[in-house]
Amino acid sequence: MKLRDLLAGVPLVGEKSDLDMEISSISYDSRTLTPGALFVAMSGDKTDGHRYIQAALDRGAAAVLCQTPPDGPGPWLVTEDSRLALALVSANWFGRPGDGMTLIAVTGTNGKTTTTSLIKEMLEGALGAKVGLVGTNRNMVGQRSLPARRTTPESYELQALLRQMADEGCAYVVMEVSSHALVQHRTAGLTFDVGVFTNLTQDHLDYHRTMEEYRQAKGILFTQCRRAVLNLDDEAGRWYLERLPCPGFTYSENRAQADLTARNIRLFPSHVEFEAVTLGHISRVHLPIPGGFSIYNALAALSAGLCLELDLAELTAALRSVHGVKGRVEIVPVPRAYTVIIDYAHSPNALENILMTARDFTAGRLICLFGCGGDRDRTKRPIMGSIVQELADVAVVTSDNPRAEDPEAIIAEILSGMEPDRAHIHVEPDRAEAIGWALSQGQPGDVIVLAGKGHETYQEVQGVRYPMDEREIVKKWFETCTGRQERTGNIPAGIV
Repeated sequence: MKLRDLLAGVPLVGEKSDLDMEISSISYDSRTLTPGALFVAMSGDKTDGHRYIQAALDRGAAAVLCQTPPDGPGPWLVTEDSRLALALVSANWFGRPGDGMTLIAVTGTNGKTTTTSLIKEMLEGALGAKVGLVGTNRNMVGQRSLPARRTTPESYELQALLRQMADEGCAYVVMEVSSHALVQHRTAGLTFDVGVFTNLTQDHLDYHRTMEEYRQAKGILFTQCRRAVLNLDDEAGRWYLERLPCPGFTYSENRAQADLTARNIRLFPSHVEFEAVTLGHISRVHLPIPGGFSIYNALAALSAGLCLELDLAELTAALRSVHGVKGRVEIVPVPRAYTVIIDYAHSPNALENILMTARDFTAGRLICLFGCGGDRDRTKRPIMGSIVQELADVAVVTSDNPRAEDPEAIIAEILSGMEPDRAHIHVEPDRAEAIGWALSQGQPGDVIVLAGKGHETYQEVQGVRYPMDEREIVKKWFETCTGRQERTGNIPAGIV
């Protein structure tokens, strides 16, 4: 592609390159660059791409797109924001695939993964359409799964994925859009037919610094949308509604003025039921996913469908056959008379939600195993400790992804939010050992919640991701116990 065409719509403040040259590829990593590429130098949290401009030239870069050009002559293209520029040139490089599909974005602190999954299955069920998914758990092209390393890919990878979806016949794409992605312009160049906001609770303050900055970051989505869907029960949702640059549609459990409301709610251990009411229409919803917060996810999904001018009855009918998401209120089969749940809850609000949901069907004790991620918002650690102590009968404090931090230092900050009387608190930094201890304590009627890891099958320590699938840990623990029981006739409590 000619450089001139690649730069269409990219705001430049200076250029010293031949705009008629042919560009063979785009790269923002000098290590993988091939001759003839356009190299985009971006500033990041850990390194600055401008440091590698000479390395890119040595490897054959034809032109360099950057914010601060090196001294002297060179094939420089200067822009005020190279992240924004990367998103725009990536869209041009792949032929703007998003323009030919209906795009739905979901943002918010909690509920993004489940809501996007619901929208995908709902559209497939109601329309028989092929739908692409971009998300935390996985990316999907129709029914084919692809791996995902972050909630919203970098702009180049995102545009490549959209190109693949378009080429394989996807008519719709639904994606999770994180606050990091919005601030970093990963979705720039895309126009979403519907942008959905779920909620805003404390998280990511290591990056955004304040809740106000976090709220502003999420709100960037609505500058890229034709229609906004807002949770009217959330304070931030009401704040956005007063400032939207596009038409809004609201949903609520509690506010009659919302465009879509839930009435006559009934909660069951395996599902929820309610009546969806909007604009004079009413339809009964049976959602085969437990938890009061699942109602909000369903309302968000239905709202997105209604904004696409689909029929409420057809949408609710499609929700009857949706599936739960791996690592979200996921019940793990165990050979004991208690229940084990794996959930991704890693923020105060999400942890509170899963514990309140589990409490609804806990006949015995509620045991919660959890930790907090390293190199992330430290202020939420004591808050999460306080929540677990208040809502669970037994708290098992352990590691999540400690990353570059000392696991015991993280645990100490969690414990600072818990009462000194720790008779019902068990501390074990080794997460696998902690899971074994929790399982050994289970009695008939108990519910054991393993919170924080969810769909993840690794634990990150000092930059290395070690295999850790909690499903396998649970399975292995019971296999070991069965072997002991066969040899000794009993299972020693508390021994892993």
